[in-house]
Amino acid sequence: MFFVLLLACGLFASSVAAEQIPSTTNATIELQSAEAAPADWHSEAPPVDGWTPVKLMDLWDTRWPHHDGVVWYRLHWNQTSTDQPVGLFIDYVSLAYVLYVNGNRIYSDTHLVEPLSRTWIRPQYFLIDKPLLRQGQNTLLVRVSGLAGYQPGFGAVTIGNPDAVQARERRGEFLRYNVQVFDLSVSFVFGGLFFLLWLLRRKDTYYGWYALCTVVWSLYTINFLASSPWPFNNTPAWEAINAAAYFASTVTFAIFLLRYAGYQWPRTEGIMLVLCVALFAVALLCPQWTGHYRAVAIIFGCSIYYVAIFGFMGYAWRHPRADNYALAGSLLIPLVVSAHDMLLFLGVIRSDSYLLAVTSPITIIGMGSALAYRFAVAMRRAENFNLELQREVQAATGQLTETLKREHDLALNNARIGERLNLVRDLHDGFGGSLLAAISTLENPRLPPEPAQVVITLKELRDDLRLIIDTTTHERDTDLAGLLAPLRHRWSQRFEAIAIDNRWTVEGVDDLSLGAMRVLELLRFLQESLTNVLKHSSASQVHVYIRRKGECLNVEVRDDGQGFDLASVARRGAGLPSLRARVGRLGATLQIMSSPGGGTRLSFDVPLSPMALT
Repeated sequence: MFFVLLLACGLFASSVAAEQIPSTTNATIELQSAEAAPADWHSEAPPVDGWTPVKLMDLWDTRWPHHDGVVWYRLHWNQTSTDQPVGLFIDYVSLAYVLYVNGNRIYSDTHLVEPLSRTWIRPQYFLIDKPLLRQGQNTLLVRVSGLAGYQPGFGAVTIGNPDAVQARERRGEFLRYNVQVFDLSVSFVFGGLFFLLWLLRRKDTYYGWYALCTVVWSLYTINFLASSPWPFNNTPAWEAINAAAYFASTVTFAIFLLRYAGYQWPRTEGIMLVLCVALFAVALLCPQWTGHYRAVAIIFGCSIYYVAIFGFMGYAWRHPRADNYALAGSLLIPLVVSAHDMLLFLGVIRSDSYLLAVTSPITIIGMGSALAYRFAVAMRRAENFNLELQREVQAATGQLTETLKREHDLALNNARIGERLNLVRDLHDGFGGSLLAAISTLENPRLPPEPAQVVITLKELRDDLRLIIDTTTHERDTDLAGLLAPLRHRWSQRFEAIAIDNRWTVEGVDDLSLGAMRVLELLRFLQESLTNVLKHSSASQVHVYIRRKGECLNVEVRDDGQGFDLASVARRGAGLPSLRARVGRLGATLQIMSSPGGGTRLSFDVPLSPMALT
């Protein structure tokens, strides 16, 4: 809104400045009548005859509709005194001209033939001093070069007090040129701003279409600022591109309003965009033809513009929201002003200024304000969502903390229970097996117990219990061969004591280290397996294999006892599940082969870690 106020203040100040000197206003003369005569492009002197009275401003395309070339204008005024200089204000000339005062040339455009200079974009002021003035009648000759298809002609002339005339020139400069510069600046600023917003919020495509609309409109606005048709070498090419830019601005504006209202019409939008591209292509390839029929593109584009505005006003009426009302309100002024400009373009009315550029900054600012409001609402929603999300995250974090605390407590309890269970298993499989073997030996009627034998048995129980304590309280690397030797020795003695032939095959385990816990699991497996042989098998032979095979350690316990039925044994007892659990903790799978009267074979392959292989 600051820019709107600035523009309004500028317009007000300009109008006040032009009317603040009543004494000088009465000292000016506005020449509104002249004589005009056509000539060819190379006319260097005014024609002798053919002069026609005209009223200024004059557009010769209605009088000489096919005349491309030069028209001379002759004006007269009376000067009562030549003691003081006078100001000369040329309001409008299209397209290029040469100015003579009493036969003396005081101004000439750079290009009087194609590419013609575009002098109509701004009024001009001249200070005429004493040597050029005559007391009495003075003559002003203007040689205008123009093309019939682009509204050629000559506007009113003001002569008189320099201060008053220059004030008029400044006001005309502001309305015809400075406002256009301001319009272009506002378009670039808002277009760039909302292009950045579109990069941040790609899903809100109306930001992107608004930015594109302002860019294309800026391209059209250059038509009111460029003093030559560069980079083209003729006026029709420039006008063709200008018409294409206007059509593209109305199409992008219509798509912007559609997207702002939440609609997408892919087929309609695609057709309009294809027409835009086609019009630019035709303008570049056939500039003369396109420039001559540019009114078709302008009228068609203006129709799209009106349909889009009326359609959005209906949408705003059905969806009462502050941003919709703001945008619809900002479109009311250009809706009226564009009708004036269209009548001026079609030659229905005569004027030296298009008014849409004056109101365009207000429209752009209004549209930008509506977009900014919608962006602010979206950001407010995002902030509220973030706050709500933060509260939800905090609540979820609290719940997760409580859950993790409960899980941690459960894990500690499970760890304690697991440790107790492991200790029970170790006592059952190791110490319990040794105790059972000792009882069996002491109860053997063929071998009455001797004190020395009892002491040896108690020492073995002590060693077995010490092994459990050592491997439970701390971990240390233990040499497998070093622990297998006493185990083999003890069990060999036990089997020999009850007349069971036992054989041990130990290969490739020298310097093989499994780690204390894995060694204990392996030893306990062997102890429990051999205890089962001793207790249940009634075997006469037992063979233990411990062999290294590549990256695995093969363990096998085989006997020729009475065997058992796997299906029936699996439903009762804790022996086989304990053996399977130990083998599972070693990272292997226990294979059991047994049948009634066919003996039993237990085997598995323990994978060796790289550290154990070194």
